Amino acid sequence: MKAMILEAFGAPEVFQYRDVPKPTPQAGQVLVRVYATSINPLDYQVRRGDYVDYVPLPAITGHDVSGVVEAVGEGVTVFVPGDEVWYTPQIFDGPGSYAEYHVAAESIVAKKPKNLTHLEAATLTLVGGTAWEALVGRAALRVGESILIHGGAGGVGHVAIQVAKAMGAKVFTTVREENAEFVRQLGADVTIDYEKEDYVEAILRETNGHGVDVIFDTIGGDALTRSPDALAQLGRVVSIVDIAQPQNLIQAWGKNASYHFVFTRQNRGKLDELSALVERGQLRPHVGAVYSLADLAAAHTLLQTPNNGLRGKIAIAVVPESETTQG
Repeated sequence: MKAMILEAFGAPEVFQYRDVPKPTPQAGQVLVRVYATSINPLDYQVRRGDYVDYVPLPAITGHDVSGVVEAVGEGVTVFVPGDEVWYTPQIFDGPGSYAEYHVAAESIVAKKPKNLTHLEAATLTLVGGTAWEALVGRAALRVGESILIHGGAGGVGHVAIQVAKAMGAKVFTTVREENAEFVRQLGADVTIDYEKEDYVEAILRETNGHGVDVIFDTIGGDALTRSPDALAQLGRVVSIVDIAQPQNLIQAWGKNASYHFVFTRQNRGKLDELSALVERGQLRPHVGAVYSLADLAAAHTLLQTPNNGLRGKIAIAVVPESETTQG
């Protein structure tokens, strides 16, 4: 099978497009023909060497799969060959999704929503699972509460807006001016142009000084240290961004705030919950660009380019879209 091999850490050009042996499913595993995968910030962080202790080289990386079951191992009862499935491979535990085939434990695989194409489904598994765990599992967002989502036009952010609205929350989000209408169409109630306005001042103005109940950080920087200033009493902050250096969170003390840091875990349950939202028309990922697996380096370059104008996610068509079964 063809796969993108990471033989050294570095720039996007380090990927090598090569033939490697096709995997065989063991007991409790399924072999999936990968129709599509996707690009996440985690993918370029792995590629450039942020996690050298967790990724032995050479490696096949990648963290999203949408495809079709080709074979199953002994003891598999949920899936049969021909099933359309989606999932996130176990992170830092074996080969990833930048390949024509992938083997996964049955427990992390779910049936793909019928009304998503493979390209769409592949852009939702990791970011959707992350947003669900952050808002439902950690923040425990409730009906009628308010949430500020930093970076609402991005891969995780644009999904989080839809999940938060489905949960009955009022959604504030920071975006550049050109993305304001895009996030409003996703359900955002209030948009804040972070290039022109301080988000803390905007939140306090819009909430009459009360602040929001939850802040979801997808961008890093000073979001953690400044978030308490925009937070209501007993508010919650959830972040999916690595802390590059120590930050003083003393402001959170006076708000009795709680902080949660999410590195998403793989399981079928979250995917089934996301499928329910998709099938009810409350959630749909936005595919901002599509590349072939052979052009993976160009896709990585685009995602890392500042102010690239990208909305949503970059999808990678492992099988040409014209050859796939559409959802």
